[in-house]
Amino acid sequence: MAYYDNIQEFELDLEGDGLRIGIVMSRFNRDIGEGLLSACTDELKQHDVQDSDVLLVTVPGALEIPIALLKMADSNQFDALIALGAVIRGDTYHFEVVANESARGISQVQLETEIPIANGVLTTDTEDQALERMMQKGKEAARTAIEMGNLLIKLEEYTVD
Repeated sequence: MAYYDNIQEFELDLEGDGLRIGIVMSRFNRDIGEGLLSACTDELKQHDVQDSDVLLVTVPGALEIPIALLKMADSNQFDALIALGAVIRGDTYHFEVVANESARGISQVQLETEIPIANGVLTTDTEDQALERMMQKGKEAARTAIEMGNLLIKLEEYTVD
């Protein structure tokens, strides 16, 4: 913790050793999901998250991500969770429904369970946009999960002196 004029602050902590991470990946738009997953797991390893502390489950599409996250969160086996997938705009209103409901479900699970969830579900107009963003988004999801997992552990342990 850093101190500024007697104010305590938790510093950014991206040390992943010992953190238990769950990943839920949509199989729809599989190539993009695999790219997100590759970047995500590489970044987790860069921050010392052990393979044995990571569980990956796959689901058919983005709408199924929240229920899998909820089950994982309810197990109390994870410090943080990651949602990965891609919703690409088509010619119908279905894109808005899937994108909005997936995001709402992910946020709802996070708030109800108090387990941080990094939302790595891309919502793009084209497949090319998703392919361009997947590596960066996968890395960001991994770092967010590590940072928030560590922060919530520290907040749980924190006591006012």
